Amino acid sequence: MSHNQAENRISMSPQTPVLIDKPPCLPALIGKLALKSSTYKLTDRLPALTSQKDLSIDPKHLATFKEVCGFKPGNAVPATYLQVLAMPLVLNIMSNDQFPLRAMGMVHLRNTVSALSDFDQRLPINLCASIGGSLLSSRGLEWDVDFTARVDGQVVWSGASTYLHNCETGISRREKPKLIRGDDPQEWFVPRGIGRRYGLVSGDCNPIHLSDLTARIFGFKAAIAHGMWSKTRCLAALEDRLPGSGYRVDVDFHRPLFLPSQVNFYTKNLETGMHFSLFNSTGEKAYLTGLIT
Repeated sequence: MSHNQAENRISMSPQTPVLIDKPPCLPALIGKLALKSSTYKLTDRLPALTSQKDLSIDPKHLATFKEVCGFKPGNAVPATYLQVLAMPLVLNIMSNDQFPLRAMGMVHLRNTVSALSDFDQRLPINLCASIGGSLLSSRGLEWDVDFTARVDGQVVWSGASTYLHNCETGISRREKPKLIRGDDPQEWFVPRGIGRRYGLVSGDCNPIHLSDLTARIFGFKAAIAHGMWSKTRCLAALEDRLPGSGYRVDVDFHRPLFLPSQVNFYTKNLETGMHFSLFNSTGEKAYLTGLIT
């Protein structure tokens, strides 16, 4: 494998998928993840692990999620909500003995969600999370988790998250694209405790989000907001402009959003869709950029 290119996609010859049939138990998983270390080497391929679960939407949990993320009350399901319900499946994969990476301190780089069709919230949902593709970049190993949600046999939602495992690869850095802002930004204050609140409702209790003390253990100067909270908060600001289904939301996370912070939210209509972004208070540093199509 050559390391003098901008990035190298890791060969993905067919592997027999491994279904993790053990039901995820959050307290046990978080305890196991806290003790797990990395055994990954650059020549390794990630195992084809899959975790799935049948569940139903709890209206009280949905209401709490929407309140934490800034949505109006109501029964509408935000495009990112099913990924929150899939979080125990991701932790189930990360805690598996075959998974070679340390989960605690993992950095979330990108996320895509597609609200494909409306569905009856009273029906059971089959959620599935699987390890997808991976590549080596200048920052380390970037790897994907792919998601699907089925109701009555029909795929109603899908998504993908890309995470970063920091390691030396010898690959040169790519030039960063110019970032787009917009006009007339909204000013938001992101409170110190949002990492704990979102962690409780999402099940993502990575220590980098919970307190300054635990974040410093992983090299951050202070606690940082969840990338998915930031993305969902942006969608909440746009909820009156979004259809019920039939759209996709892509986001790149650019830098940590330290807590507390004052931020600016921008939108701009492009030929390719609705662009949105979250910057610092001076508009100089981007936390995330996204596109709705």
